[in-house]
Amino acid sequence: MNPVVHFEMPAEDRKRMSEFYAKVFGWKMQQLGEDMGNYVVATTADSDENGRPKRPGTINGGFYQKSKEMPAQYPSVVIAVENVKEQMKSVENAGGKVLGEPMEIPGVGTYVSFVDTEGNRVGMIQPLGTM
Repeated sequence: MNPVVHFEMPAEDRKRMSEFYAKVFGWKMQQLGEDMGNYVVATTADSDENGRPKRPGTINGGFYQKSKEMPAQYPSVVIAVENVKEQMKSVENAGGKVLGEPMEIPGVGTYVSFVDTEGNRVGMIQPLGTM
């Protein structure tokens, strides 16, 4: 079974979005630079030295910059898989559509988005150290 390990949401204004979630929910926000796509990491639960939540059943997430060039910019979940290339085939075979090619996220793993049969944008990641 492949678990949900992360969430993502689009943002137009990273600063405004960071301040909102920090103020409302107490999340710790870390704004990354251009080399990481201006991504904002959202820590929603106490994490260990590897950035993984300590309490079972909790996940952290992030916010990506909205872009007119990207399809399906809605909140989504990210599912951990052992082999992203094999899972991409499974998505297509089951009637989903993979969005683009997998990308390497330094220090994290290999990531790709897809759209399921209901039109939901979902992500999957092959964390570093697997296959």
